[in-house]
Amino acid sequence: MKKYALISVSDKTKVVEFAQALLKYKYEILATGKTARLLLENNIPCTEVVNFTDSPEIFSGRVKTLHPKIFGGILMRRNNPSDLKQADENNIVPIDVVCVNLYPFPQIVERDDISLEEKIENIDIGGPSLIRAGAKNYRAVSVLTNPNQYESFIEELSNGGISEQTRRKLAAEAFAYTSFYDTLIANYFEKEFNLPQKNIRLNYSLAGELRYGENPHQKAYLYGNFNSYFEILHGKEISYNNIIDLLAAVELINDLPKNSCAIIKHTNPCGAAVANSILEAYEKALLCDPVSAFGGIVAFNSEVNELTANKLNEIFLEIICAPSFSEKALQILMTKKNRRLIKILRAPDKSERMIKNIPGGLIVQDKDNSIITKEMMNLVTKRSLSEAEIKDLMFAWTVCKHTKSNAIIYAKDGKTLGVGAGQMSRVDSAKIAAMKAKQFGHDLKNAVAASDAFFPFPDGVLEIAANGITAIIQPGGSVKDKEVINAAEERNISMVLTGIRNFKH
Repeated sequence: MKKYALISVSDKTKVVEFAQALLKYKYEILATGKTARLLLENNIPCTEVVNFTDSPEIFSGRVKTLHPKIFGGILMRRNNPSDLKQADENNIVPIDVVCVNLYPFPQIVERDDISLEEKIENIDIGGPSLIRAGAKNYRAVSVLTNPNQYESFIEELSNGGISEQTRRKLAAEAFAYTSFYDTLIANYFEKEFNLPQKNIRLNYSLAGELRYGENPHQKAYLYGNFNSYFEILHGKEISYNNIIDLLAAVELINDLPKNSCAIIKHTNPCGAAVANSILEAYEKALLCDPVSAFGGIVAFNSEVNELTANKLNEIFLEIICAPSFSEKALQILMTKKNRRLIKILRAPDKSERMIKNIPGGLIVQDKDNSIITKEMMNLVTKRSLSEAEIKDLMFAWTVCKHTKSNAIIYAKDGKTLGVGAGQMSRVDSAKIAAMKAKQFGHDLKNAVAASDAFFPFPDGVLEIAANGITAIIQPGGSVKDKEVINAAEERNISMVLTGIRNFKH
């Protein structure tokens, strides 16, 4: 009995070599349209599917493989007498190898220069059906969906044939492939037509295994297209914790004006600043807490130049990331072998939702894309604000938004002076922020403060006021707002309410 292999590929990488190898093992090759033409141009005999089925391609190629002689040949059970009888009656022969990959919908789905109609035409119909049919009948059929599978398949074929274990593996990979493809289509349709997402479909390809997770005893993996957002220019392999800290740093600087710098340690800022130059911004950020900055992640939202690179080399930093580096800056920074240099290729998508797994499912929320403007600042005390204080309050509010709750930030002249993060008590956060400021010689007199959530009692305001702060920005919304505002009024402190809470757990 003849052996048949069906080849129909959009990605034609290595397909000529694969078909040549199949010929050596006496396979008759069936192929569709462009695949058939490519094989024939390379002197590989094959039968076009339209000739095999005696049915033409119709509707501009939308229908070409959807035929009983094709699907019957793939799905027929080789050891089932009834199937064998029906195959004989309908002139159906078994197809033992299905080599199919799909129209490039994943490559074009996010492109703005391609119309909806063209994207829809790039949704493969026959291909997924062929793949699923081959995978379903894995006991008899080998289904290949990736050029990377060809070499090992031919090698095993040369050693006596394809084992059922291999066919199972190929089938699993095939179903994963069509699942990935279908998920992109479903997600696109919901987004394009503004439909509610009733199902969460997480579908990311394995990009690689990380050294370990948060701790050495935890395994960790990277999925998806992280490398389309960040390019590692230099340094050792990035770790799980590096990625988490990197994202915290980039999300903060993306909310700050140009020529800003953020220094992150364990997802919290230990220094942040905005200035007239990137060097000045780094120097101001570093002054906040130069001890904690050691081994931290430094992020910029402007190009790193030679002067800044020389300054960065004075202490050990795990990661330095920026949208660009001058050539000289790269040469200087690459002298530190263990440091990672990362180029920010594009900003993270603000429309993506945040997902955490819980027993039995997931919890999902929108990203915190809140911003404040000068017009949103509701002054609820008598003391007026200077323009410098308004700028500092908006800066402090932004840094506070990216600091773990409970969070208190002290700031002045576009730089953080003290950071209190992740405490069970807001009063403790205020104390810690002041303690850190004083530890590094910062005078909090005439500085401003930001709180990520309301003050439940006046005690937090009293703690802040004791340090000489002149203005506080907070969401408001406490049942004791009046008492809190009165406490600020009595100490001649300006208080601004935003109506926006920024808890970060």
